[in-house]
Amino acid sequence: MTKQTFDQFTEELWVTAVQVATVWTSPSSPREVDKPGITNPTDIDNWVSHLSYEATVALSDENRIQTQTLYGEAVMITETKDDWAHVVVPTQASVKDERGYPGWMPLSQLKKIKKQDWQRAESAAVTSRHAWLESEDGEHIMKLSYMTMLPVESKTNNRIKVNTPHGFHFLRKSDVTVFRSEQGLPKRQGNELLKAGEPYLGLDYFWGGMSSFGYDCSGFVYAMHKANGYQIPRDAGDQAASVEKVPYDQLEPGDLIFFAYEEGKGRLHHVGFYYGHGKMLHSPQTGRGIELIELKGTKYEKELCAATRYWQQAEG
Repeated sequence: MTKQTFDQFTEELWVTAVQVATVWTSPSSPREVDKPGITNPTDIDNWVSHLSYEATVALSDENRIQTQTLYGEAVMITETKDDWAHVVVPTQASVKDERGYPGWMPLSQLKKIKKQDWQRAESAAVTSRHAWLESEDGEHIMKLSYMTMLPVESKTNNRIKVNTPHGFHFLRKSDVTVFRSEQGLPKRQGNELLKAGEPYLGLDYFWGGMSSFGYDCSGFVYAMHKANGYQIPRDAGDQAASVEKVPYDQLEPGDLIFFAYEEGKGRLHHVGFYYGHGKMLHSPQTGRGIELIELKGTKYEKELCAATRYWQQAEG
């Protein structure tokens, strides 16, 4: 369940202070072309749109990016080195570190806050593709991603006052869902995961992407589960290993299907949603957008290696 709880933190915590923060493999991983992604504020639209195909492929081939965090998402700092912080992301489970997904972030993209200021009875989750964080007089401050979550301070007729790393600001009610922080977003059935993902058809793949500015394959299925009340592991390999397997003849819409090299016998390399009727909804690879395809006759048909189900029928 996607709960907004911070029990694992002390009286202070560090939160992401930019629209989307990239978690890098090392402080030397970003290149000159990546500057819009490591500043504060970031300009993710500008960064992604100006990367060449080759520069984008290099993010994965040269092992530069690990994952991303969204505005207000909490991290634990384990080490600092010059202007960089080594962090783990507790909301993103990984075999790489039992505390959360590890990597490096610019210190300038993090803000230390008091935990008591961040804990509220209700939280607001962005349910539009993007939402503008606004000042009191309606000025646009920051373009936020889908599934950004912030503590609710109060509500008006058409806006929600939220606490942010930059103080109190506002979100349009039409862009968010408000939920009880301790309960989390409601758990829904598998077809709702697909409905959440369909608006992103055509969105360009982005390695390490965890936002509606660009998802990778496992980031896409992670975000759609998050939107429907399920917190699943970050990476495809962990997603395949964390719950019981589903037999292929019992697949239902919303289940996850996994693919491995060497016709399913080699290294696992991809995940997508089973859509029903032999189709898959997935974020495929650099240079292609999120798509709905027939599995029959594709490389994926031969590479299918596992299936899992995180959604729960009984709680739909």
